[in-house]
Amino acid sequence: MPLVTARALSAREFTYELPENAGKGAVVSVPFGRSRARGVVIDVVDAAPLGVKTLPVEKVVHELPPTLIDLALWIAEYYGSTPARALELVAPVRRQRRKEQASPVERQSLEGEAAPAQLSPDQEQALARIAEGGRFLLYGPTGSGKTEVYLQGAAAALERGLGTIVLVPEIALAPQTVGRFRARFGDSVALLHSGLTDAERRDERERIARGEARIVVGARSAIFAPMHGLGLICVDEEHDPSYKQESDPRYDARTVAAKRAALESATVVYGSATPRPESWAALERLELRERLGAQLPPVRIVDLRREAGYPLSAPLLAGLGEIVETGGKAILLLNRRGIAPALHCRACGTTFRCPDCDVALVLHRDEALRCHHCGYAEPSPSECPACASVELARIGAGTQRLERELSEKVPELELIRLDADTTARPEELADALRRFRDADRAVLLGTQMVAKGHHFAGVALAAVVDADTGLGLPDLRAEERTFQLVTQLAGRSGRDAPGRVIVQTFQPDARPLALAARHDVRRFLADELERRRELGYPPFRHLVRVLVTSPSEASGLTLLQELRAGLDGDLLGPAPLFRLRGKYRAQLVAKTDEPRRLAARTARLLAAAAPAMRRAGLTAVVDVDPQSL
Repeated sequence: MPLVTARALSAREFTYELPENAGKGAVVSVPFGRSRARGVVIDVVDAAPLGVKTLPVEKVVHELPPTLIDLALWIAEYYGSTPARALELVAPVRRQRRKEQASPVERQSLEGEAAPAQLSPDQEQALARIAEGGRFLLYGPTGSGKTEVYLQGAAAALERGLGTIVLVPEIALAPQTVGRFRARFGDSVALLHSGLTDAERRDERERIARGEARIVVGARSAIFAPMHGLGLICVDEEHDPSYKQESDPRYDARTVAAKRAALESATVVYGSATPRPESWAALERLELRERLGAQLPPVRIVDLRREAGYPLSAPLLAGLGEIVETGGKAILLLNRRGIAPALHCRACGTTFRCPDCDVALVLHRDEALRCHHCGYAEPSPSECPACASVELARIGAGTQRLERELSEKVPELELIRLDADTTARPEELADALRRFRDADRAVLLGTQMVAKGHHFAGVALAAVVDADTGLGLPDLRAEERTFQLVTQLAGRSGRDAPGRVIVQTFQPDARPLALAARHDVRRFLADELERRRELGYPPFRHLVRVLVTSPSEASGLTLLQELRAGLDGDLLGPAPLFRLRGKYRAQLVAKTDEPRRLAARTARLLAAAAPAMRRAGLTAVVDVDPQSL
């Protein structure tokens, strides 16, 4: 199968003569038309089809485990993509070696911890059940010892001669996780994520393929590690939407993990303190009932309608003041970057928007207005271009404004900001986390990456600066994500000493916030599952979305109308979405009990329409089990 991107060609198989000792999984260089192409051997037959004149492959570049080929072909069908695009996931381009270099594991890992003297009874029971094999949800509050279960499970797999893949949802979580595994397993740990250079990825994949690295830690693409003899897959923070790929093929690493485990007779463990409703309903639960050490901290809801200070309320400033006096650390979450998420004219009501995307421009510290979707930037104006008024209001707050106000109000505290603007390179991220770990009287502030999976001693205060940022979104998972984010951040506080949590909101009675304040995960999931049952949402039915981008609004809607006529099921739309990067967008959504069949049918219709779509400048992707609408 040649690895080409065109939908019309990337679904076709081509026959070549294969040298001896090469078989399914071989990555080869082949003549293709007037050029050369990389290809992957997906099947070996004794004779070419009738009437086909074969050419020999030029060379075998390297070989992949055959199960990865089966996995890629399944991804292509289940997610409505093409075989070639799915095979690119398991067979990325390998750069030529120029020099020997050290593994990124040492450079990008924090120090690990020694194994505990003994496990809790719940941990021992969970490990005993995991040893029997299957698919499990490892559920327990933050600090209940889920990572130790992963470590012990990986050790047991190694004793049986089998490897382990450990997935984390974001690169931000890799340094601490890889450090813990490296402390136990040394140089047998490899690291895979998109923040590595091409050469680093090549070297790590080669170490895995040779069997030198039997433990792989990484973000979602690590599920395609070329490991032979896989015994265990651990999906940490399984609730996180970052496990969903946002480009074609739009795979979900959690679903792919289950499929790879099935293909290799491996065990898969999904861990979270705030599981997805889908996992809660479908998986066998292994519960870690108690937090190890201190109890979960009390949560105080601060009603911003009655507070004069924003983004720093009086209770939050008082909490930070105590850290100044007595020492300790604080983590502050504000899920928006920049100084202000919008600039608004008080006189005429104009909001400054990106000319290529239907979204507000975000004001940054350098007095530039930036689009966080396409990167467009322009200087902040001194007056409104529509009415010439100089009364321009900064609406809301972002992490840069929060950092500035903290430096003014509590200058005694060291400020460490984590967001996409400050951690462009993985080494910068690891350095920032080390600084926070080693500091006293410090504040770690940033976007959602500060709420996920970090375990630091001495965190006396955790605060959600604005819990409303996600509540008002028109999305089926808006309340679920708000509940998860608040509950996860609450778990960062008080792990080894008394701690507390402050949640600032303009909606203090909102159900997700009230239940998060009580740490009531079971009640939230029960309510959420009942709501989704009534609406026919996951896990009771699957969603399949077709997203079209086009040079005009009408052409995209017309394509989706024609596509709708060829599909069956409970169809919603087509409906227009906001423009992005100068392109109009529209979507068609289906509720179905057979996502694989519907996605495959959609992919066939799009392949047939590919030449006409190319002439009209239209592109379309199929999104099975989308994480947002």
